[in-house]
Amino acid sequence: MRLTEEQRLKVEANMGLVGKVIADKVHGTNQYRIYSYEDLYQIGCIGLCKAAATDKGGCFSTYAYRMIWNEICDALIYVNLRANRELLTGWDNECTQVSEPYKEPDEHQGIEMVLSQIKGEVCPTIQKGIEALVLKVQGYSGKEIGEKYGVSERLVAAWISKARKYLKSCPQIQHQI
Repeated sequence: MRLTEEQRLKVEANMGLVGKVIADKVHGTNQYRIYSYEDLYQIGCIGLCKAAATDKGGCFSTYAYRMIWNEICDALIYVNLRANRELLTGWDNECTQVSEPYKEPDEHQGIEMVLSQIKGEVCPTIQKGIEALVLKVQGYSGKEIGEKYGVSERLVAAWISKARKYLKSCPQIQHQI
């Protein structure tokens, strides 16, 4: 993306906004381990440049603040989904081939057995909701789950909502928590 001279001046004049977004919105930058403050600052600068390139008038700082925050959020979501998928897939040391499937720790095996038992006792909608919840925990988005089942993202959200409601009232789950 190339910025015009006017857009570059707008970016330079609002560089402090990136630090403000990080200070306001991102708490505990060390908890992400993958992104340092400097990394988040660079990602925010990309958002600032996008804001300058797509600005259509109005209060630029308000628009840029939101664009910076969206860019940082997208990066954090992406890195977390990627980390979860790699963890659950069980990558080998070279990260080139998939080794043995990820095995849940012993403390979670009880929940898995209870969920398997519950899935056999409930209606198909709640079964699909439980399966969708498990996929969500593994890092899949609602859209990806919908594509897997050949349904809309909204239907997946409805399945998950029904499954959560059922699981909250399920005594078998309460014993595991």
